[in-house]
Amino acid sequence: MVNRKIAPPIKDAVEFDLRLKPYDKYVLKNGVEVYAVNAGAEEVIQVEWVFSAGNWFENQNLVAPAANFLLKNGTSTKTAFQINEHFDYYGAALTRACYNETASIALQGLTKHLPKLLPVVRELLTDAVFPEEELALYQQNNKQRLEVNLKKNDFVANRLIDEYLFSFDHPYGRYSRFEDLAALDRDSIKAFYDKYYRNGKCILFVAGKLPPNVFELLEQNFGDLPLHANEPEKVIHPVISSGEKKFRISNDPNGVQGAIRMARHFPNRHHPDFFGAQVLNTVFGGFFGARLMNNIREDKGYTYGIYSYLQNHIQQSAWMVSTEAGKDVSEATITEVYREMEILRNELVDDEELMLVRNYLMGSILGDLDGPFHIIGRWKNIILNDLDEHYFYDSIQTIKSITAEELKALANKYLVPEDFYELVVV
Repeated sequence: MVNRKIAPPIKDAVEFDLRLKPYDKYVLKNGVEVYAVNAGAEEVIQVEWVFSAGNWFENQNLVAPAANFLLKNGTSTKTAFQINEHFDYYGAALTRACYNETASIALQGLTKHLPKLLPVVRELLTDAVFPEEELALYQQNNKQRLEVNLKKNDFVANRLIDEYLFSFDHPYGRYSRFEDLAALDRDSIKAFYDKYYRNGKCILFVAGKLPPNVFELLEQNFGDLPLHANEPEKVIHPVISSGEKKFRISNDPNGVQGAIRMARHFPNRHHPDFFGAQVLNTVFGGFFGARLMNNIREDKGYTYGIYSYLQNHIQQSAWMVSTEAGKDVSEATITEVYREMEILRNELVDDEELMLVRNYLMGSILGDLDGPFHIIGRWKNIILNDLDEHYFYDSIQTIKSITAEELKALANKYLVPEDFYELVVV
């Protein structure tokens, strides 16, 4: 019997031996790969179809997100209302999302209803018709949303900093404009759908309490489709960064805050510095107890929150600092960010702070392994970035073993003011 008068021992997260539950792999008759994690106590399941159908592959701005959104809004036999009614009736949710390189459709529901849900997903992937009235509504809603968002300094800052880093012609720097929304037409959207969904590359990720016949159900509904496992033709998008690195934009004369973005280019996950940079970023501005927060929020009171992070892109990344501060202290905020970079370049992180960061990162990974949906999310990130399980364990080893000297060397390599683009939108 547990003695409740004695506190349990405290164990540092770095002492945990974290393991990533392996997946089961199945290949459908058409070559489509299925990665599955069978876990969890509840009778729920998630199936996600990931296509190489992000804006990386579009020839016309906004066609990729429009195709992704509207494929759920009508087939030759069902209206958008009927499709939504079907999933609601079975207590399921069907969501979609479009990113730079990929786009996805995700189904969540009760395991027992999978045979009733999959045929309708199949119908969306083979028979979406993109009704003109749904497209018009999509354009209207997005124009109204854009009109509202363009008044927000943080929204404008997020758009412009990516454009400065990559150029508007690059998928990472492109954003929505009124003229692009107006130019959307059903034929272009349908052509994109036909090429990148009906006949595109697809990978399936399945997680939850899986029925014994889950692969049979997937084979039955999707194994005969002209989907495939091969990458679409390679599309090269050169990065053409802005020659200027300091920008001050006036957007809201009556506002009281400035949106600040500071960013530099950074390699993708395959680069040997990526693991160490994640640890260094956590020290710098990656969590609530990081140096940027302690200085600029807690000490100076310039902002409610400031963070730094590495962008989650597949081809390449960027190191970003993001905050909103009072107009009168925006420049002072930038000065303090550079001061924290300088300290990291010149002084070693002490053992206590480094242990705090190690425990934070290990605890975050531990949280990400809580439940089958989180586990398959980890695997999805690894697989879509063309990595393997060594990436997971190598990152943990770096968190546990990286030294203060190595962090200082990385700071001198990457936290250099001359390499950062500055943007303040007021």
